[in-house]
Amino acid sequence: MAPSVMALRRPILHKVLDYENEYFALLMLVLETHSMRTTDASFSESLYGLRRRTVRLKLKKDDLHSNSTDGIQLSGIEKHQRVLSVVFLVVLPYFKSKLHSIYSRERETAVRASLWGPGDESFDDADYLDVAENPVDQSRTSDQDLSSREQILQGAKKIIAACYPWIHTGHEGLTFAYQTLYLLDATGFYSLGLHALGIQVCRATGQELMDASSRISRMRSRERERLRGPPWLKKLQGALLSCMYAALDYSQTGLIAAVFVFKMMEWWYQSAEERMSAPTIYPPPPPPPAPKAAKEGIPLPSDRTVCPLCSERRANPSVVTVSGFVFCYGCIFKYVSQYKRCPVTLIPAEVEDIRRLFHDM
Repeated sequence: MAPSVMALRRPILHKVLDYENEYFALLMLVLETHSMRTTDASFSESLYGLRRRTVRLKLKKDDLHSNSTDGIQLSGIEKHQRVLSVVFLVVLPYFKSKLHSIYSRERETAVRASLWGPGDESFDDADYLDVAENPVDQSRTSDQDLSSREQILQGAKKIIAACYPWIHTGHEGLTFAYQTLYLLDATGFYSLGLHALGIQVCRATGQELMDASSRISRMRSRERERLRGPPWLKKLQGALLSCMYAALDYSQTGLIAAVFVFKMMEWWYQSAEERMSAPTIYPPPPPPPAPKAAKEGIPLPSDRTVCPLCSERRANPSVVTVSGFVFCYGCIFKYVSQYKRCPVTLIPAEVEDIRRLFHDM
């Protein structure tokens, strides 16, 4: 969302938006690989102090020959599990997003064809003249353009469009089932990928956090010792490594800060656009003057709580909407039903113009 907001102000960023899935996948590949290599957890899991552990069956000493188990034992993950974890975290979601984009385009094309027909291509005058002058050459060129490779690609896209809904439904169904079973404590794996790799996610202890810090220090020391070349080149490589380490170490804090900044920018520009597009609010116009009492009408009493028709205190007060004067409901109902007008102003009125009042002034 934030790149889209920035692209509205900087059109050159539209080129970045064309490959936003690739850039995002590359960024997540770097972050997830670093997080798996240093903390045995994904980027988001390390943010909450979680670690991935291999599930191993713990055998009883008395039942070694019978292969009976009484529990599980967790240990650190291996190298191939780290690699496969990155594949499940980054590579497979990326391919799924590409399949979704292909399915969306094919579905849009099918809908357009169903509405307008398959032959909705438009030609300009130059193309029409070329076809009219050289019909044989044009047909031969069109046949050559439709190569076998394009036919294979079109067939593959149609297969993807037909199979993707089933793939998506199966993936979402398995995800929902695993998460439901995990919440019900029926399984220790909250996703199909973790189950396939035999990995569980658990809370890291203080000792594990300290061990992870020391392991990172040892890894970086070995990487610095492997630097080769003249002294100035070693210093340059060491400076680059230090910058890379600092960027990776503060990537979590930087990501949170970046999200906050982007959300602030989005709110700021959205508020500015709303203020610019908001209509100007003018004060309400003054009410029209009240109708005056007619000379031939019933005179108004000095006491405002007295009904002009019965000269008694109003009971069940009701107003005539065409004039605004208040009477007893029984009195005004009979008068309007008979004379079809307001008794004070003589303005034409109907029974539908009488409204009951629940607060008499």
